[in-house]
Amino acid sequence: MDATSAITGLTVWEFGALALAAGVVGFSKTAVSGANTISLAVFAAVLPARASTGVLLPILIAGDVLAVLTYRRHAHWPTLWRLFPAVGAGVALGTVFLMFADDAVMRTSIGAILLLMAAVTVWRRRAAERAETEERASAGAARLAAPSYGVLGGFTTMVANAGGPVMSMYLLSAGFKKLSFLGTSAWFFLIVNTSKVPFSVGLGLIDGPSLLLDAALVLFVIPGALLGKVCVHRINQRLFEQLVIGATVLGGLQLLLR
Repeated sequence: MDATSAITGLTVWEFGALALAAGVVGFSKTAVSGANTISLAVFAAVLPARASTGVLLPILIAGDVLAVLTYRRHAHWPTLWRLFPAVGAGVALGTVFLMFADDAVMRTSIGAILLLMAAVTVWRRRAAERAETEERASAGAARLAAPSYGVLGGFTTMVANAGGPVMSMYLLSAGFKKLSFLGTSAWFFLIVNTSKVPFSVGLGLIDGPSLLLDAALVLFVIPGALLGKVCVHRINQRLFEQLVIGATVLGGLQLLLR
């Protein structure tokens, strides 16, 4: 079955699963960044892997717009400018990778990267907690880590819309608190995801049928984002970090085990 047939021939249950996943995208953008790896897994399970990437991108952009409207004043722009050059290189690498890699290689590579990033971040956070100069150590580590995280983030976001967990790991390792984390992440992904659209169209990942499905699914992003906005103030910083890391690990395992 080709991608167009898979999109236009969805059952009610399959559409319901995609609608729920779209709601999770909204929630992840305004509450627990990284949780949209669950949405990524659902889309890839219901649709062909490559087609799911094209359908999910406009849904993510809709969530990014809502997140920017909510947290636009909390972004840390020096961090963003430090990341963008490396992210651009990662997006270029991801575009080349998509020209040659099949679905199995794509899932395995992304899953392994997510698990590695989660492990590295846990190690760095524990080391920082033992250091007396945690803030200076985190800031210095963040500057050094920006190129590697940026390339990985650009690569994974281009290949499978899975850059969220990678960048979440970077922002956590840099010591960002909830609101600055969400504001910086919101602007980052609105800019990056929008820039990916021409590449996705050129690769045939976004087309007429995928946009029609997006038009039906995008409405479900809004209640998810509103729910996230309500919940974020009730989640303490430690739980917030645990949820982000947990969602990253879950997403990595889902990609590896499919």
